[in-house]
Amino acid sequence: MTHSPQRLRELLDSHGLAPRRERGQNFVADPNTVRRIAALAEIGPDDRVIEIGPGLGSLTLALAETGADITAVEVDAGLTAALREVIADGVDAAAITPGRIRVVHADAMALDWSSDWTAHYRDPIEDRVDTGTTPGSVSVVANLPYNIATPLIADLLDTAPWIDRFVVMIQREVAERLTADVHSSAYGAISIKVAYWADARIVGHVPASVFIPRPRVDSSLVRIARHRIDPDWPEPAPLFDLVRRAFNQRRKMLRRSLAGIVDDSIFAAAGIDPTQRPQDLDLAAWYALANAWLAHRSPEAMP
Repeated sequence: MTHSPQRLRELLDSHGLAPRRERGQNFVADPNTVRRIAALAEIGPDDRVIEIGPGLGSLTLALAETGADITAVEVDAGLTAALREVIADGVDAAAITPGRIRVVHADAMALDWSSDWTAHYRDPIEDRVDTGTTPGSVSVVANLPYNIATPLIADLLDTAPWIDRFVVMIQREVAERLTADVHSSAYGAISIKVAYWADARIVGHVPASVFIPRPRVDSSLVRIARHRIDPDWPEPAPLFDLVRRAFNQRRKMLRRSLAGIVDDSIFAAAGIDPTQRPQDLDLAAWYALANAWLAHRSPEAMP
């Protein structure tokens, strides 16, 4: 029970809706694609899933087929109402188990992700408290709106350690940045942040033809799985601050981009050539530089 292109258009028409470009609304209209995403997520009845930007429920319905509990977070009020109707129709048709999907009308970028609120959420519209009951892993599985994909993933990696993994469909160029390795033209501050917290790889590509409306870019599927943080690695906040400062001037030598923050003695302690540029340093080199900086900096140099 997933949406065909005709069904998506009918839902939009019946609710007086139209895709909003400013919110990156491109709806998947291909059952094979959404089932493929659900399969890549490797979820089942003992798991919980957070879907951000569910739209009209194409992926939601495919996720429901796995038996997982789903929390769907949608910022658009019109789409929220339509999605609730889709879910109610599915329950009436016995295609969805009652209570396995809950719709949260909220802006994912404004939510506090520091604790697992999906296990105990008060619906502001129906004034009802929903309590999660399944003990399995928590995953984000979503066709993320292009305009929030990078900052949202970065925020969830930084602040939501209770989320175990992500399988997200995003703009192909963004996927390449998230998964880039050293010396790649796509390698940047977000590549290092993702690699610090998790193992990330592109697991597939999705053509523009499966969306309504058709986007001007191609999409990719990225799987991000958290890994253990080594105690010898630097603290994330100062590391990311140093990386961000350097990549803000990625064409300059590190000696220039980090002037006033990192001096030659710190470069020497880390074994880093200060004439290199930020994209020349792999993860181990960045960790060494950050640790040397933390060991040598004065309190006035705190970010």
